[in-house]
Amino acid sequence: MTAKPPIMLWRNLAEMWESIGRVPLERIVMNPLPGTATEADLITQEGKADKRLCELIDGILVEKAMGFPESNLAIYLVEILGPFVRSHRLGILGGEGGMYRILPNNVRIPDVSFISWDRLPGRRKPKQPVPGLAPNLAIEILSEGNTAAEMERKRQDYFQAGVELYWEVDPEDRIVDVYTSPTQVTRLTVADTLDGGAVVPGFTLAVQDWFDDLDQHG
Repeated sequence: MTAKPPIMLWRNLAEMWESIGRVPLERIVMNPLPGTATEADLITQEGKADKRLCELIDGILVEKAMGFPESNLAIYLVEILGPFVRSHRLGILGGEGGMYRILPNNVRIPDVSFISWDRLPGRRKPKQPVPGLAPNLAIEILSEGNTAAEMERKRQDYFQAGVELYWEVDPEDRIVDVYTSPTQVTRLTVADTLDGGAVVPGFTLAVQDWFDDLDQHG
């Protein structure tokens, strides 16, 4: 059942803009009006000819910042992580279009996500377009249009919803910030190895190998 939009708590547009992380204004969808959007609007947006991949934040459709290098890094990770997850029967992955209703009136779309079989109702893949659950691992790859305040809000939402591990990837500086809470973070560079901890036990990936994929040429 689609949740009703929240009662607006903002006194003005400035407060609304601040609450969603000061995202560039061109990423805020005006139809439906901010504060009134629902999951049905989100799904309808996906079907439009000029469709924009959006998240739903407090009844506001916000276009997800994306770019080709970020997409390329996400695909590479899926190629590496997917076979590991399947061979160890750990769960399933979500990609750049995988929506989660992680909180009421909040739908997030991690660039890559992992959800364990134990977390899935009936240990089955969800069939609804927007399942009401949070992944165990959420991965966001920063794009030029992302703001620091936006990513801070996103981290807060993820962990409040039950995400156990969050990777925030910066392709420009080639670093990976590994969060185990909204404030507990370990920064990895190309000299380090990324691992799945207790969430994806046994999985490792050299950070250098991941970012080297950006330099591949024919």
